[in-house]
Amino acid sequence: MSVISATELKNRLTNGENLIIIDVREAWEYDELNIGAENIPLADLPHSLHKLDYCRNKEVIVHCKSGSRSNQAMKYLTQQGFKNVKSLQGGIEGYLG
Repeated sequence: MSVISATELKNRLTNGENLIIIDVREAWEYDELNIGAENIPLADLPHSLHKLDYCRNKEVIVHCKSGSRSNQAMKYLTQQGFKNVKSLQGGIEGYLG
């Protein structure tokens, strides 16, 4: 399982890296608080793969509230042929920690 720490993600964003970040929380969770990632709830991911075709061979970072759903999303995307998927360790809670 490939993870990225909150510190590494913050540093990379601060350095201006153009990252592909997907928030797999529900829309209402995203509306309450987000870090500017694209919101595709975990349950909608299978129906939204076409939106992500452009990043199959790029690094994709997925996050949720605490890491559980993003780990599921990471495994699913990897099974669907995505080459470099990472889950944000500790989710948005760890990021804002």
